This record gives sequence, C-alpha cells and structure tokens, in this order.
Amino acid sequence: MLKDFTLRDPAGAKYTAAVLIYIACAYTGGWIALFSPVLAINLLGVLLCTHSMIIAAYLLHDCGHSAVFLSAAGNARLGHVLNWITGSCYGRYEDIRHKHMRHHIDNCDPVSWDYRSFLKRHPLIEGTVKGAEWAYIPAVEILMHTMLVLAPWVIESKRQQRARTLAIACIRGGLLLAVLLVNAKAFALYVLCQLLLLTVLRFMDCYQHNYEVVFTLDDENAEFPHRGDAVFEQSNTYSNLLSHRYPWLNLLVLNFCYHNAHHQKPTLAWYRLPELDASMHAGQSPQALYFADQVRSFHKHRVARIHAEEYGADEVRSSLRAGNAVGVDALSFLTAF
Repeated sequence: MLKDFTLRDPAGAKYTAAVLIYIACAYTGGWIALFSPVLAINLLGVLLCTHSMIIAAYLLHDCGHSAVFLSAAGNARLGHVLNWITGSCYGRYEDIRHKHMRHHIDNCDPVSWDYRSFLKRHPLIEGTVKGAEWAYIPAVEILMHTMLVLAPWVIESKRQQRARTLAIACIRGGLLLAVLLVNAKAFALYVLCQLLLLTVLRFMDCYQHNYEVVFTLDDENAEFPHRGDAVFEQSNTYSNLLSHRYPWLNLLVLNFCYHNAHHQKPTLAWYRLPELDASMHAGQSPQALYFADQVRSFHKHRVARIHAEEYGADEVRSSLRAGNAVGVDALSFLTAF
C-alpha cells in the first residue's frame, strides 16, 4: 500500500507535504473558528475554511491528472479525501477524473445535463436564478451541486450510484444538521464558505478556454473536431494569473491559473507550472489574461452568462479588454455530469 503513495516528483516532497499540512490545519482551524463567539475569529475562520477548500479542490484536480503520486490508486485515495473536504463528495472522484480527462483529450467542455434547458422549462426557477446571480449569489453552481445529490435519480448513467449517494447524503447531512442545532451561526458561516468556494472556482474557470460546451459526456462514440489538436488547444486556452507582477499571489489558487502550462504538460505538479510557463514563450505570453479585465467582464455579464453555451468570442483576450467576453458557467470539474 505504501507504494501507492510514491511521489511522481520526489524532489517536490516538501511542497506536497506543505500543501497537505496547510489543508488539514486551515480546514480544521477554520471550522473551530466558526464556532467562536468572537466575530473577528469567525471572519478568520471563514477565510481559513474557504481557502483550505479552494486548495483542496485544486489538489484534487492534480490527483485526477496523477500529478501527485505515481500510482492511480494513491491519487484516488487522496482524491476521495479531498472530495469530502470540498463538499462535492456526492459525486465520485472517478467521475470527476473521467469528465476532466474528456475536457483535455477532446478539447471541449463535455457535460451530460443541460441546466439551461431545465431553466427554460421552469420559468420560476429561472427567474430566481437570474435574481440571485444579479446579487452575486452563484445560483447556477448551487443548482449544479444540488444536481450532484439528485443525479442518480435524474441521469441514467448515474443510476447505479443511488445507494452510495443516499449514504453520503445521510452522513454529511447529519453532520451539517448537528452543526445547525449546536450553533446556527457556525452553520451559516459554513454556508458562506461554500458560496465563496463556488464563486472562486467559477471565476477561475470562466475565461480559461474558448471551447464549445457539448452535451455528450456519456457518449463514448461521440466525435469531436478538435480532439487531440494541440495547436487548437493552446490557442484556445488562456492563463488567467491573479498577478503577473507578484507571482507568489498565484499560489492562492495553487497555480491553477498557469493554464497553458497545465495543458502543455497535465501531469506536471502545481509548483512546477510557473517555470514551464516561462519556458513556453519569450516575454509576455500571448495567451495571458489580466485580472482586472476578468473582474470587469465577470461583473458585467453575470446574468447573461447564465444561458451562454460558448465562451463567446473568437479571441478571449481582446474581448475581455473590450468588456465583451461573456464567459460560461457550470464548468467546474467538481460537478462530474
């Protein structure tokens, strides 16, 4: 069993250990702080809990690429734990990995459930979602994570997961109910942590590609025009660094923002991505996006983005600068359907 946890990059053991210790300490400490009667400590708890879940999500992403351990079994074991920390454990780690591999191989964003059509069939829910999104509540992501629980009863390919999902819903639901009964404030603050997590993950996904959303995740025989096309992949992938001037700030999202480097070598660990990114181009990358441009477009098109099915521009970088990039919602690797 110990062989399962042989690191892919032994030279980076200190970085792997550091991020695992950080997730464990920040998540545990964050939860403890949520129960404090002191507001300042509560706010610190929200920051710690939220950020630990963000880092857990992106390390889970690395596990899916076998970028942490050499063996698939080792990555899966860690991935299962991280999936619980992020709160997306209703969906299987194996399904998360499968969906994300399709994204990389097929050079598109494959899904199996079209929430847009669902909203159009239910105007009352659609109106509620639009109002919530206008108020910066990530309602589409809430809908998608709700579907994680309902998927075995709605999506045929998930039918065999009913018993598993029920068991997890009882366990996690029971724990959250206990928190609510013991300390309603701590429960409310944890809900806030989850909303912040979904907002950060969605912001990072929103403009990283100029791919088409296709509804063929469950169709293994589907054909894709850009499958395996490395030139298309790189020219339609964007690196949305939090900061170009202060690279250490990109560690806040575990360097997930070095997205062109990640697509160039998906098995490369998060701490190696800046070096690869620098080696891929001389000077400023033509695929680099700027944080301020993303924030402006993210805000401007927060309601229009609900029904967007493509990234909405032939060239994301220029459209972002002009404030015309709409982006796409519901692309999280955590919602594997």
